[in-house]
Amino acid sequence: MAGGATGGGHSQAAERRLALAGKGGWGGLVHNRRVFAIAIYASLGGLLYGYNQGVFSSVLTMFSFDQRMASAVNDPTTKGWLVSILELGAWFGVLNTGYIADYLSRKWTIFCAVFVFCIGVIVQITAQQPSSIYGGRFITGMGVGSLSMAVPLYNAELAPPEVRGSLVALQQLAITFGIMISFWIDYGTNYIGGTGSTQSEAAWRLPLALQLVPALILGAGILFMPYSPRWLISKGRDEQALKVLSHMRRLPEDHELVQIEYLEIRTQVIFEQEVSQEMFPQYQGGTLYDGFMLGVRGYLSLLTNRVYLRRTAVGTITMFFQQWTGVNAILYYAPSIFGALGLTGNTVQLLATGVVGIVMWIATIPAVIWVDDLGRKPVLISGAFLMGACHIIIAILTALFQSDWGAHGAAGWAACALVWVFAIGFGYSWGPCAWIIVAEVYPLSIRGKGMSIAASSNWMNNFIVGQVTPTMMSNITYGTFLFFGIFSLMGGFYIWFFVPETKGLTLEEIDEAFGDTTGTAVKDEEHQAAIAKRIGLIALLEGRDGSSSPQILDDSEKKIHEENV
Repeated sequence: MAGGATGGGHSQAAERRLALAGKGGWGGLVHNRRVFAIAIYASLGGLLYGYNQGVFSSVLTMFSFDQRMASAVNDPTTKGWLVSILELGAWFGVLNTGYIADYLSRKWTIFCAVFVFCIGVIVQITAQQPSSIYGGRFITGMGVGSLSMAVPLYNAELAPPEVRGSLVALQQLAITFGIMISFWIDYGTNYIGGTGSTQSEAAWRLPLALQLVPALILGAGILFMPYSPRWLISKGRDEQALKVLSHMRRLPEDHELVQIEYLEIRTQVIFEQEVSQEMFPQYQGGTLYDGFMLGVRGYLSLLTNRVYLRRTAVGTITMFFQQWTGVNAILYYAPSIFGALGLTGNTVQLLATGVVGIVMWIATIPAVIWVDDLGRKPVLISGAFLMGACHIIIAILTALFQSDWGAHGAAGWAACALVWVFAIGFGYSWGPCAWIIVAEVYPLSIRGKGMSIAASSNWMNNFIVGQVTPTMMSNITYGTFLFFGIFSLMGGFYIWFFVPETKGLTLEEIDEAFGDTTGTAVKDEEHQAAIAKRIGLIALLEGRDGSSSPQILDDSEKKIHEENV
């Protein structure tokens, strides 16, 4: 997003940093091995998230799981709870992550989330009755929800700005890759002991247990990773933050590039502190109560402030429509859906489910490469209409032939192929691009809280979809596809008429697009520019002569910052 004319100092720093940094994007990841290691580490969080999203769908249809958990699996309502309780746990987890990450640090929040996740997985793989699956999946969900927010946050703050977009892209690819491999692992383990009455319980316990592998690697690896520089600065540990930046960039602490990035982070931290002081002066005592009330009042401001409310609505409604496209109904219940569309035999259903993972993963690749060229709205609208058309045609085919799929094999396979086309439509559009829209519509002063509300909307609607889908498939059959098709089309029209295109807009244009006559985004940029000047970032840029690198800030400049911490 381009900055307005008012943000000259901040833009000047960004331009100078980019000039010094060299390669950006994927080239920048490969060029800097430590940053590339961060990228690989980030992908573990996405892989874990995606694997967990996909693995349970095929487990539900395995013979041995049905025999063990029949009382929960055979009733549509309890089956819905069996799946969706994980999303309820994730919703709870993500709502608490922001506060915990600020208090404990990003890295220890990730470690705690992995610990919680592993407890939930162990409860599931040792389960002897449905109550253990319910409890285990809720606990696992708390860990998944927390990781889905904490891992990208940590890696974005540790990586240099020029490769953060690539980290986001890699994270999305890892999620869809995790979904894909979960489907195929389920397909393979389904054969343990046979696919019928002789099937071993290892067929479903093993794919659930394999979640522990990336989780333990993530949890162990985080112990050797540095603290986030941004978190260190927010706690007044400036010298330690500078050392972290120096180590990660493989440059001396007084190098111009390190100093610019260091001062940019300080500018951002001080900005957020001063906004908080301005909005809520009564909660600046530094106590636990003050911290809790700052969080509560900050979230309430998203609803009570008219300027913030419209942007909050765009974030939450976009996430609402992302889930009501029916994507997670497909991911969670794909084998059951393929069975309802005429594919006979659990093995064939699992095979068809595996194709969903492949096409969704492949479709994500061009999206993360070209979305900045195509824009957000065309991608989202085309994806919504494609998904809506797939759902509606599947509904028509099901209404016509569900009474005798055996005599209409071609129609059944056509419906299955449309499920795969639907997965392509989601993979290139609403999968990655909905999150990009959500990240760009909020002004800087509320971006963190706005993103967490959008994430909670995503998980809560994910929970509802998982809960109602089995009942819908049982009671209204083809109407389920018609329902999701209509909501997919509604999502496309919502983006068309109510969400502005954010690609390439200046801050003034963002404010104007949301009817913000007070110029919130511009004021935020002006405020940041003033802080940048006050702490010496502008002087650093204007004073360089190319012959030497600037030195670390003097004591008077540090004192200014300490008064704001």
